[in-house]
Amino acid sequence: MNPSLTAYGFLALAIVSEVAGSSLLQKSEQFSKALPTIAMVLCFIAAFFFLSQALKVIPLAIAYAIWSGVGIVLTAAVGFLIFRQALDSWALFGMSLIVVGAIVLNTLSRSTVH
Repeated sequence: MNPSLTAYGFLALAIVSEVAGSSLLQKSEQFSKALPTIAMVLCFIAAFFFLSQALKVIPLAIAYAIWSGVGIVLTAAVGFLIFRQALDSWALFGMSLIVVGAIVLNTLSRSTVH
């Protein structure tokens, strides 16, 4: 299998694990609920494991830009859909700038792995 494809798969797993961990952090109610707290810790461990695997191929700056861009959008979506947290137009605008930055890095930068 293509190492680049595998690395981006690991990065996707890292992002999903981190978003799940962040969502469980909200559910843990400041670590007062044991089950969400334990699940959150496991998600963050998984996220960093998967990120470490992705970093075997993807440069740190590129991986972190993608992690940030996709992670912030997914976390905001979870906040909106599950926790009913409102997003105003400035929040959406700011997130779009982050996503555009990640896209520019991934498509135009010579630092990335294709």
